[in-house]
Amino acid sequence: MTDQGDQTNPTDQVAIADDGPVRVIRFNRPEKKNALTQPMYAAITRALREANDSAAIRCVLLAGGSGAFCAGADIGEFLESAQSGGMRPMTVEFLHALAKTEKPLVAAVGGLAVGIGTTMLLHCDYVVAATAATFATPFTRLGLLPEAGSSLLGPRRMGHARAFALLVMGRPLTAAAAKEAGLVNEVVEAALVEETAMAAAREIAALPAGAVAQSRALLRGELDEVVRRIDTELMVFRERLQSDEARAAFTAFLSRRK
Repeated sequence: MTDQGDQTNPTDQVAIADDGPVRVIRFNRPEKKNALTQPMYAAITRALREANDSAAIRCVLLAGGSGAFCAGADIGEFLESAQSGGMRPMTVEFLHALAKTEKPLVAAVGGLAVGIGTTMLLHCDYVVAATAATFATPFTRLGLLPEAGSSLLGPRRMGHARAFALLVMGRPLTAAAAKEAGLVNEVVEAALVEETAMAAAREIAALPAGAVAQSRALLRGELDEVVRRIDTELMVFRERLQSDEARAAFTAFLSRRK
């Protein structure tokens, strides 16, 4: 595996490496359970776009680490966004890049997946999770709403009932429940997560690229619809950040942190 991080990353909190035809994008902020910051969003976005433009890259693997895939958005930046009433620009760029990437996406979920850590998986084509992995989207508890196109992709993938319980009620899913719901393809022991995910990525990369791309496009449906839903969610999200419910939820959260 050849490390490309020094060439492509503005931050060492995202490690990018190409293993033959598979690009590996690894969230590398273990002290914060891989919570994503603006520099991390920028690095991931650039890596996705570069992979999209490269004929040599046939599949992209998203990975975190043992115990944590991604704990969502960095809470400090998130609180600043709530106070300013806006969504930070690299978050928006990342969401669009994630939706628009034409290369198959595989995820290796070694543990905790919260917020965007869960909703980004709805854009993935193959997800491998550790037996102890958990998936949670506590948006409404903060007076907010689901993002990353999850209000569209969640019901499509899991059905309305399961999507409502996860995305609106905020009920977490175990790895087994996520597999039953259709969010996860395989559940394996933690030590085997990345090996299993890489095997799936290599299997995909070995298939005829054109046939894979056209088949994937048909399975995913209208891309414009997904992008429009992301933009609609962002618009409402901005409004929700200024709501009395969100302000009260953030005030309560901050008081618990003191």
